[in-house]
Amino acid sequence: MKNIRLVEMARVIRSKNSSPYELTFDIIFKDRENFELARRSGVFTEKLFASLYKIEIDQVISVIEFVPANAIKATIARPIVSGSTGDSDIYGAQQHVPILNITIPVR
Repeated sequence: MKNIRLVEMARVIRSKNSSPYELTFDIIFKDRENFELARRSGVFTEKLFASLYKIEIDQVISVIEFVPANAIKATIARPIVSGSTGDSDIYGAQQHVPILNITIPVR
């Protein structure tokens, strides 16, 4: 078994607001083969996103696979409401950085 870095498998890894109260993460894979490897790995869970963003698991709203786009999407509750005091990223566009370090175990 070897580990492949997610950044080598995905074409797009991004974050954005899905409302002032939520962040959405999009991982769009280069092709179906990479998507299927990631999907079968079981890495992308609510527990993973809770751990990466240091939130309770019940603050992970969803983690879904969108097969037609070879994508995995996750949505979490924003720790700080967009635009409120202490928010350093009003658009949520820089919140994907912890995802960049994910590795996928592949047989």
